[in-house]
Amino acid sequence: MLLTILTLSHLALFSAVTLRVLARPQLNTSTRTAWVFLLLALPFLGAVAYLLIGEIYFGKGERAKASRVMHRVGDHVVASGEPRNAKKWGQASAFAASINGFGVCGGNRSELLDSPAGARQRMLDDMDAARESINVLYYIWLDDDTGRAVAEALIRAAGRGVRCRAMVDALGSRRFIASATWRKLQQAGIHTVVALPIDKPWQVMFQRRLDLRNHRKITVIDGRICHCGSQNCADAAFLPKRRFAPWVDIMVRLEGPVALQMNLLFAQDWLRYRDEDVTHFTREPPVFEDGFGAQVVGTGPMVNRNVTAQLFSRLIFAAREELIITTPYFVPGEVVCAALLGAAFSGVKVTLIVPHRNDSGFVGHASRSYYPLLTRAGVTIAEYQGGLLHAKILTVDGRMTFMGSSNLDIRSFDLNFENDVLLHDPQLSAAIRARQLAYVAQSVLIDPKEVRRWPVYKRIWLNAFAALGPLL
Repeated sequence: MLLTILTLSHLALFSAVTLRVLARPQLNTSTRTAWVFLLLALPFLGAVAYLLIGEIYFGKGERAKASRVMHRVGDHVVASGEPRNAKKWGQASAFAASINGFGVCGGNRSELLDSPAGARQRMLDDMDAARESINVLYYIWLDDDTGRAVAEALIRAAGRGVRCRAMVDALGSRRFIASATWRKLQQAGIHTVVALPIDKPWQVMFQRRLDLRNHRKITVIDGRICHCGSQNCADAAFLPKRRFAPWVDIMVRLEGPVALQMNLLFAQDWLRYRDEDVTHFTREPPVFEDGFGAQVVGTGPMVNRNVTAQLFSRLIFAAREELIITTPYFVPGEVVCAALLGAAFSGVKVTLIVPHRNDSGFVGHASRSYYPLLTRAGVTIAEYQGGLLHAKILTVDGRMTFMGSSNLDIRSFDLNFENDVLLHDPQLSAAIRARQLAYVAQSVLIDPKEVRRWPVYKRIWLNAFAALGPLL
């Protein structure tokens, strides 16, 4: 009798959840198939997993709050750049502008920073020169040398009367939030916010999916300078995962109208938690006559699903001769993988640079499942040997660069709030491309012949990880 009840209960639960999976819009076939397989393979547990991580959702209250913020900031976002102009800036740039309204703004200057010590010192120098405001948002802020140095710079700035705002992700910076350094920031008069709090998980589950995170790394000084790239507020030694160190990042210092756009993106996060006048974030930065065009791209689970993958695909198809991609986490899914194969088969020289040792074993295995397809198409794959390569870069023909916090994986595509910049500057792109080639020089190139000799059991093992990727 008990077995019959359990069987009928499982069938009812399986049917209900499966119908929900099949009915959902904006869900690709591989994800639907993966969930149905998991529901069959894990009775009851599969349904529980779906309830926890199967859907990307925010409660009505969260969405209403975000909508009000976007309405307040929207006019400033639209005014910060040119209207969409595919003829001038390309289809990828026009698509990027459609995501959250930031068009290309001209008149910017840049500086590619030495990493990691040089990048940190340049940022601290800018903070010490601040006169009006400093706005920072970090996914991970550690209580290490870098974390404390940034905190001390903010405290010094606040002491001079500079308005300082510090925002961190609740999960990525959970240890820092409990530290004495965080309390010192608050005691010094620095305004602080914890994004996507998880201190009451059962309550949060009714408002949003628990593992949605703010993965952005934003530093804006006086509304005119921003530091953008992959580096969290942490030492390269990255103590929580020291055996994979050093973390190898890339940062650029940007000055000009693009800093206004980054400040407005920061405001979109900040104003969901703190009510302030939007004009605090709209200071007009200098416009340099010899400057280049750039635009901010802010993505996240509150924009249409798959737009990030579609943006990467647009960028990939913009390449005519060369495409170099650097990413620590490579689980591109069907859309981006197809774009890479299309570029390679059409004669574009495609190079993919990933770390040899990944701090995520799951991602490391899933990444390698794509090697047979990519190498067969002629893609050069370089596995970096000098630590955990954490830089996230895409350079197109040495003339255009897309970089920031986004990885080429499912989390960045659908689950994380990310910030990136699209840079239309051949000089800066050439310097970033040179940095990528330096990574290649410290890498081992994957031999396509060796990949073709992989035994069947290895392919099955790696493909099993890739098959689970869409579930996350």
